[in-house]
Amino acid sequence: MTRKDKTDKSSTNAENVMKSEKEHSNEESVSQKSSDVSVSEKKKSTEQSAEIKQISGKEPGKLEYYSKEHLIERLSNSDAELKKQSEDLKKTKEEAENWNNKYMRLQAEFENAQKRWDKTRKNLRLEYTASVLKSFLPLYDSFKKALSDDKENTKLLKGFFDQFMSILKSYKAEPMKVEENETYDYTTQEALTSIEKTDVPKNTILEVVQDGWKLDNEVLRYAKVIISKEPKPPEPKPEPKAEIEALEQEQTNQTENAESKDSTEKGADDIKSTNSNKEGNIPED
Repeated sequence: MTRKDKTDKSSTNAENVMKSEKEHSNEESVSQKSSDVSVSEKKKSTEQSAEIKQISGKEPGKLEYYSKEHLIERLSNSDAELKKQSEDLKKTKEEAENWNNKYMRLQAEFENAQKRWDKTRKNLRLEYTASVLKSFLPLYDSFKKALSDDKENTKLLKGFFDQFMSILKSYKAEPMKVEENETYDYTTQEALTSIEKTDVPKNTILEVVQDGWKLDNEVLRYAKVIISKEPKPPEPKPEPKAEIEALEQEQTNQTENAESKDSTEKGADDIKSTNSNKEGNIPED
């Protein structure tokens, strides 16, 4: 055997060895894959059995045999149980609806009560503030009168007056704007008296006697004013016929009075004469 043949033979042996190794590795990979598939199938079956356990709540058991009569009985019991459950569900829905209505009514009543309480509390606060501020209004009248009369201390009084007005305005209290020749408004003004006027319309303000005040759109004190009114119409003159009848009636009354007087005097004279005759006929002792 030549050297070349030896070389070829050794290369052939190496190829055979490599081929056998490759086949062996392929067999191992196939067996590994089959084992992996079997493991995955086992794992999947285990998971499915776990899901079945979780759904049913108990271990899966063998199928039981039921007779036809037993199945009919169970079906009728199921129908009765389903009917009872539906009735219970209906009753539960009605109770839930009733409770929901009660809750809604209570919620509405609570909100209304809260609104009423807020309004009452606001009114009480406003009334208390009004009662306090109203006691200071005579001081306002005195300041205003002093400013109009005292010309020497006007500057000093004006400073006090402005400070006093700023305090009142901080509580949303301010005087009403009422001027002469305006129309009388009974909602904010009080008429002390009325004077007959022909040159101005009826219910026109002639004079503002006292200023009115308001507190947050509420009347704190009504403005006192004097207003105008229409003059009375002249009395109608009596007709001539009525005058004649009145004169005739007066003359008749005078005549009747004179006759009654004469009859009274005549009766008195008769009484006197009768008495005198009686006195003359008295016998002497």
